[in-house]
Amino acid sequence: MASLDFDTLNSTIRYLMFSVFQVRDRGLGDDRDGVADEVATLIKRHEDDGVVVRGIYDVAGLRADADFMIWSHAESIEQLQALYSDFRRTTSLGRASTPVWSNAALHRPAEFNKSHIPAFLAGEEPGAYICVYPFVRSYDWYLLPDEERRKMLADHGIAARAYKDVRANTVPAFALGDYEWLLAFEARSCTASWT
Repeated sequence: MASLDFDTLNSTIRYLMFSVFQVRDRGLGDDRDGVADEVATLIKRHEDDGVVVRGIYDVAGLRADADFMIWSHAESIEQLQALYSDFRRTTSLGRASTPVWSNAALHRPAEFNKSHIPAFLAGEEPGAYICVYPFVRSYDWYLLPDEERRKMLADHGIAARAYKDVRANTVPAFALGDYEWLLAFEARSCTASWT
């Protein structure tokens, strides 16, 4: 990968949205190719306006109440809300789906290591598999001296180097969720060395 311009990347504003849906048994009919084409057309229209759909993931069986997840990002939260609303209102799949979980995040520079850039922002290819989880640090974390927190984060990063096939996307949560961070770890295969 080419050398990264950390100052430029850290000054880049990107909002992210992870939206998980359950598909109701009725409502889609038999024309699944037509349903897929309808969603692809919607995504293309929003991509022309600057939205990036990084992935649509099959999460069936990974959560009892969910079938698929859409990960999108854009320069404004309004762009992501428009994609979300248009998907739900104007596509057969969206109308046949019930939202299960949705959270937003906003890229900000890492606390102590400005070179810790999310994979999506660094221009890395999306992984075929993803593990997304919300994270909240304890109150005690913020009572620790800066140097101790810095060392703990550095040690954590060093330990993660052994898992080169897993790419990190750590972003501060944004909006109405109760989370501090959203972490999305991507890999090319399901047998990657997950941490």
